[in-house]
Amino acid sequence: MADLRVAIAGAGGRMGMANIRAVAAASGIAVVSAFDRIGSPAIGRDAGEQAGIGALGVPIVDHLEAALAAAQGIIDFTAPAASVALARKAAERGLVHIIGTTGLTADDEAAIAQAARAGARIVKAGNFSLGVNLLMGLVKRAAAELPDFDIEILEMHHNRKVDAPSGTALMLGEAAAAGRNVDLADVSVRGRDGVTGARDAGSIGFASLRGGNVIGEHSVIFAGPAERVEFRHVADDRTLFAGGAVRAALWARDQKPGLYSMADVLGFNT
Repeated sequence: MADLRVAIAGAGGRMGMANIRAVAAASGIAVVSAFDRIGSPAIGRDAGEQAGIGALGVPIVDHLEAALAAAQGIIDFTAPAASVALARKAAERGLVHIIGTTGLTADDEAAIAQAARAGARIVKAGNFSLGVNLLMGLVKRAAAELPDFDIEILEMHHNRKVDAPSGTALMLGEAAAAGRNVDLADVSVRGRDGVTGARDAGSIGFASLRGGNVIGEHSVIFAGPAERVEFRHVADDRTLFAGGAVRAALWARDQKPGLYSMADVLGFNT
């Protein structure tokens, strides 16, 4: 089978460069184009040189239509508005669209779901690592088995991350809520300040830390009356997210149009 031809969105950013490296190192997939926002200092540079792996013969451009002309898929870890626009383009062209963007609103999520119904093959995840997706299953089970334990989710990321809680923290919160058959929106507590009163029973709390160059650390704490159970995941290298995105793209090329998760890719939903 011929290589899956992908366009790398946000090619000048840290995740864009990680995605370029991951695709270049993988079999069955190839970087056919790379693009970034107008005014990015990466525009005009070779994608491989930008990513530190040597020339690929693929210049980074700021013209979306040109970038998608020969692409069969998009790997996209950018920003909510950009991801929604790309999802619509993916629907028009019947493309694979891998979305690792976080900070999406309910309206953004609805637009992406509509694009999937309209013809795109979308895999969207707040985290593409195998470890985190395994952790979600453990958290869901623990939430069901420990119904009287308080659940708190703590996350830390680098000082340039713009959304909080992180997409991964929200994924873990959704897993915990699913284990208790509740809607996360009804039980989520996103911050505490001042005299807040006693903790509401059944709530799921989130705390976000930002600093330095932390790639991603997440802890899910189950606090009971006489014991505490903690799950923790630490990301040491962005390569793990990029590798998951490549795996998702190769899986999605053989799927029907629709909206999928990393759990689908890994077979956890079968």
